[in-house]
Amino acid sequence: MFRSIRHHQVAPHTVQEPGDALVQLKRKQPPGQGPYKLLRNAARSRGGGNGFIFTPACFITSEAFLSRLMKGKAAEADGNIYRLPASVPPDSGEQLSLLLKHPDQPENSKVLKVAIIGAPNAGKSTLSNQLLGRKVFAVSKKVHTTRSRALGVLTEEYTQIILLDTPGLTTPSKVKRHQLEKSLLVDPWNTVKEADLMVVMVDVADKWMSSRLDFEVLKCLAQHPDIPAVLVLNKVDLVKAKDRLLDITAQLTCGVVNGRKMRIRPVIKPPWAEKRSERASEDEENAAPEDGSEPTSALSKEQLKTLRNQQGWPHFKDVFMLSSVDREDVDTLKSYFMVAAKPGSWQYHSEVLTDQSPEEVCTNIIREKLLEYLPQEVPYSMTQSVELWQDGEDGELDISVKLYTKKETHMRMVIGTAGQMVARIAREASEDLSRVYLREVRLKLSVKLKK
Repeated sequence: MFRSIRHHQVAPHTVQEPGDALVQLKRKQPPGQGPYKLLRNAARSRGGGNGFIFTPACFITSEAFLSRLMKGKAAEADGNIYRLPASVPPDSGEQLSLLLKHPDQPENSKVLKVAIIGAPNAGKSTLSNQLLGRKVFAVSKKVHTTRSRALGVLTEEYTQIILLDTPGLTTPSKVKRHQLEKSLLVDPWNTVKEADLMVVMVDVADKWMSSRLDFEVLKCLAQHPDIPAVLVLNKVDLVKAKDRLLDITAQLTCGVVNGRKMRIRPVIKPPWAEKRSERASEDEENAAPEDGSEPTSALSKEQLKTLRNQQGWPHFKDVFMLSSVDREDVDTLKSYFMVAAKPGSWQYHSEVLTDQSPEEVCTNIIREKLLEYLPQEVPYSMTQSVELWQDGEDGELDISVKLYTKKETHMRMVIGTAGQMVARIAREASEDLSRVYLREVRLKLSVKLKK
């Protein structure tokens, strides 16, 4: 399908054009030439002179979706007013008032609650930030950057998308081993219950993670089979052989998307054909918590046994291939959310960007920088305390935060040579916060040994 779209007379170069190309392609394709036939033809071109040409898009498998997409394009032609991304008020009282404010919804309002789940470091928070248009969720290359559920609100025209950014799904044994918060175990499972749509993110640049869905993700999907789910293959820009993405899709979907078999390969192994590796088995054996408070206790032993031998999930409605740092890629997914939204009342005023307090946003951004620049376990063992939060004489925001470390060696690492490390963290965090609060931020960080 991607190759057909790319060589089509309407080659997509902007965020609006992929939908146009898909619609025209659907109109002109002969009977029986569905999207999977096109994918199969694209896959067969591997090894040829031109090879496989990749255009970031999605497998649009639903006729109803295409129909609604065409109606959406017609509405866009009438001209829509672009709404600037909302911001976070720097005052806690103002943010609370905004969260309690009655939604300013239009008569024909639509809403969609989206839970973004996946293994740690799959790119969930990066995707949420791109969708919202502002950086309100902490992002780093280290795992467990997101420590509790956070909510983001995207409001455009008549539609409100509520993004539920969750911690990476993990096991009780790992939480205990790394002394992490219990919220990492509870929040993702509780969040999914609220969702109208689940987005499962997979890091395709990680060879291990792209070979099969994380067992915790499979358990979550199995426990909520009535909630529609889409698969997002993230970090495709880091995959050199783009044709490999089709193989990954076949593995992670068990060769089935939206109830249709994908005939990309002559033979697609069933989910039970491949035994789980020793590494995966070890994680699963350690998954049961000692206190018996397993959040997935609704699944029977037989269901868990089946999932352990399962490579993917055969009930995804659609599959997206994108890079969460690419705005045009993410806009394709955002358009999908807008179309999938159902008539309903908004839950928040259109000026709401997140349910986090200004202080929470600040401490999360600081933690992001600590994770980014400090080695190994150092940032995970640190705590923060906001000492000062006030308006300056020229309208700027003055913030003072104290960082507590458990060891003197850790304190020296945070400070750095001649104070360069802590100064760099403060400077970069200030820049990020200025873009969130829409005002100049002067952040001062001090480090103290916790006794």
